[in-house]
Amino acid sequence: MTDQLPGQAALEALLAVESETVRFADEIAASFGGFLDALPVIAREATGGQAVSLLLLQLSHVSLAGARLGAQRDFAPRDEYQPDVGPDADLDDLRMRLAELLGDLDTYCYVFDPYDPDIVESQLSDDLTGIASDLEIGMRHYRAGDVEEALWWWQFSYVSSWGTLAGAAQKAMISVIAHDRLDVELPSEVEQIEAAEAALNGADVS
Repeated sequence: MTDQLPGQAALEALLAVESETVRFADEIAASFGGFLDALPVIAREATGGQAVSLLLLQLSHVSLAGARLGAQRDFAPRDEYQPDVGPDADLDDLRMRLAELLGDLDTYCYVFDPYDPDIVESQLSDDLTGIASDLEIGMRHYRAGDVEEALWWWQFSYVSSWGTLAGAAQKAMISVIAHDRLDVELPSEVEQIEAAEAALNGADVS
């Protein structure tokens, strides 16, 4: 077996780590890119009845990616300040479209920190666009080829901001779906007996 040159093993190990980091970033970017692509389409084309289910599905995907970031090593920025990757995306139109789409469901309440409970009132449209804004900043670093900066920003903003917003918004949407599917007024006992008697007598009970 050929002896390795001094430092070769360390270099190969470093390259392996960098390659794994790039693969991980690619997977995370694919999840976040899908969310950023889908959100405007939902806001523009979905009906009110479709919106909650579609948004819940999208939030579930980004929350899974966020959890993967949370389970990783801590990523660190190279410099004190983020590199300039251009102006932030203008998401005001998206926020207004979502607010109109969600209507009365837009405003909701949640507990920001379950270990220091304090009820917060918010809007799903604000929180969804806030999540999109955080993800979009990381995407600009990623597209510029700065994988470490992208991962650091996504991880930092997940822990400090959008992870909580995504969890709260998901809970609100699950509540909407639960009320829609479970809050069904059952017929009374008398109504059930009358319906059964009518069916036995061959009457039309439709």
